[in-house]
Amino acid sequence: MLRLSFLILFTTGLFLASCDNAGTSERFDLLITNAMIYDGIGEEPFLGSVLVHQGIIVEVGDTDFDERTADRVIDTDGAALSPGFIDTHSHGNALESPRFDNFLAMGVTTISLGQDGRSPGMDNIEGWMREVDGTGTGPNIIHFVGHNTLRNHVEAPRESGLDQEYIEEMQRLIRESMAAGSFGMTTGLEYDHGTFADLPELIALAEPVAEAGGLVMSHMRSEDDDRIMESVNELLEQGRGSGAAVHASHMKIVFGDEISQAEEVLDLMNEARDEGLQVTGDVYPYTASFTGISIVFPEWALPPNDFDDVVEARRDELEEYLRNRVNMRNGPEATLFGTAPWAGMTLADVAEELEKPFEEVLIDDIGPGGASAAYFVMDEDVMQRFLQDPYVMVSSDGSPTMRHPRGYGTFAKIIREYVNELELLSLEEAVRKMSGLPAETLGLTDVAAVGVPRGLIREGFAADLLIFEPDAVRDNATFEDPHTLAEGFSWVFVNGVAVIEEGELNEERPAGVLRRSLPGSD
Repeated sequence: MLRLSFLILFTTGLFLASCDNAGTSERFDLLITNAMIYDGIGEEPFLGSVLVHQGIIVEVGDTDFDERTADRVIDTDGAALSPGFIDTHSHGNALESPRFDNFLAMGVTTISLGQDGRSPGMDNIEGWMREVDGTGTGPNIIHFVGHNTLRNHVEAPRESGLDQEYIEEMQRLIRESMAAGSFGMTTGLEYDHGTFADLPELIALAEPVAEAGGLVMSHMRSEDDDRIMESVNELLEQGRGSGAAVHASHMKIVFGDEISQAEEVLDLMNEARDEGLQVTGDVYPYTASFTGISIVFPEWALPPNDFDDVVEARRDELEEYLRNRVNMRNGPEATLFGTAPWAGMTLADVAEELEKPFEEVLIDDIGPGGASAAYFVMDEDVMQRFLQDPYVMVSSDGSPTMRHPRGYGTFAKIIREYVNELELLSLEEAVRKMSGLPAETLGLTDVAAVGVPRGLIREGFAADLLIFEPDAVRDNATFEDPHTLAEGFSWVFVNGVAVIEEGELNEERPAGVLRRSLPGSD
């Protein structure tokens, strides 16, 4: 199982080096005592202390380290101490909102940008990384290169079966991105340009990711109940054909309300894992997705087709399609807009205000590129089944600006609802799904790849740490008020620096871009 395999990486030399550091320093930066330690592996917690110096955990034990002297000593009085949470699927602009308080407030100390096939810095990835480092960030930043952005950057046509010159140019850009420190590639196969990619293209672009030891994360071709199996199969074939590790982003079954269907998806992934393929996934704890309104329009009304021409030539057919599609997605009441001018209103509300049928609103007043919305189309029991799988971790798919509570509440909600209230997960298993499992999946536990590992409470690991009373953790964001910060994490440390102190946010920005080294590099 993934959860234990990386422990062999910690050689006697690394352990002795950290102990030597502890023994030769007269003072340390931080000592946390009397804490119930959840180390990120999923084992039973234990009462102990953690010693930190220069951003690194130098000692973990079951004593109070009375002989140690530290600039800051925190007696937690039995509170939980865990690794900082790692969000495998995040959104936001690291240069515009570098503190990312929405993530820090729910215990997230590392976020992954470049998701759904769209990534920043394509013109100069190294330059973008340096600029982010110069700005400083609250959480650590992981960069993925986006497939849709690659296609757009090389000016590929919106069609399948690309000429080899486009493939080779995108492969070259992926290699450059991986050499700069990116962790892999993401796809957004429901979106422009991703929807035009065929399997040979996806395999070819995953090959340089595999060479670099990276990860392919996929917003799959479709998450609808009648297409989910073929979409998962496509992702698995991309991994088989390229040798790359693959990861299913924000797993869900749209319209599906049968747990057996979730079991079928998980069985398919388990079969591939038995073959030797590394396969993982993530999920957020909400029954509404959030994306552009184009999701309800037919492919023949989307680029490269001209929407105005489609409306003129096939309006009756388009109206019928939209009427059926939206009603199949639980009706216009289940679409809640998150962008102006109708943010906070449902499609039904807008139709009533404009005094016209909702399908006409979509055609005449919005169009396929005119809004983003939350869609209440998932089943809670199905989502819970995904969450319980040992290879499925937690992600937010959120951002500081998105009008969906997942960007402000996800990780706190896991503790408040699924640990404390429903007892669906133990706290130690929830912590594993939010720290140790994503750390290993991303490669953050690989010393050769990242230098300083993170994601566990272990000697030699980065001091990304949380102190909290589990019963006090609350997700406060709602669909009506999605930008309300979570609470309950009394101390949050990133690289040994407090970014939340006694429950209060500060202005510290102790992080930047984490870089992954290529195999065999110094």
